[in-house]
Amino acid sequence: MLDYTGLIFEIVFLAIGVYVYLFARGVISFKDPAARARSEEFRKENGRILRILALALIAVMGMNIAIHLYSLVKS
Repeated sequence: MLDYTGLIFEIVFLAIGVYVYLFARGVISFKDPAARARSEEFRKENGRILRILALALIAVMGMNIAIHLYSLVKS
């Protein structure tokens, strides 16, 4: 049971990484004009580092999920 809990957390962190990457690229936007303006300003200031960190998180979580699934199938 604990193995599956860890896998669920890894999938959640992978989804967070994908969301942050899409936000940093500008794919995700907000309907509220004030929130949209704030997010655009934040993206202009921090977009480059957000993309790098999101890609790193996606890569690490992808490897963790692959290793976790391999260990679950093997045992």
